[in-house]
Amino acid sequence: MRARRGDAQRGRAAYRLGLRAEGLAALLLWLKGYHILARRLKTPAGEIDLVVRRGRVLALVEVKARGAGGSAVEALTPRQRERLQRAAAHFLGRNPALSDLDLRFDMVLVAPRSLPRHMADAWRP
Repeated sequence: MRARRGDAQRGRAAYRLGLRAEGLAALLLWLKGYHILARRLKTPAGEIDLVVRRGRVLALVEVKARGAGGSAVEALTPRQRERLQRAAAHFLGRNPALSDLDLRFDMVLVAPRSLPRHMADAWRP
């Protein structure tokens, strides 16, 4: 039983860390002039952390939070990229008014004792 309780506590801590990281990422992007269209958007293909727009750019943003020892950049696997691309297709299918914008995939990296880092156009499908 003890191992399960520890796992649950770690899971809750990771969830709270993720929420804080997404909040910091949203604040950073808002300060940079982006309009937050959606947070934690659920689609049949998976969740999109943030959907933001600035001018003609529509960015789907993956937020990665890591402890001091982890690298957030390396945390986005090819499989996760494919999932985000499928989620993007679903989102755009449900929001045709946004389909004429320039789609971009961004990342925001959050680590302890440093400012969040926005990586615009982090990858291309």
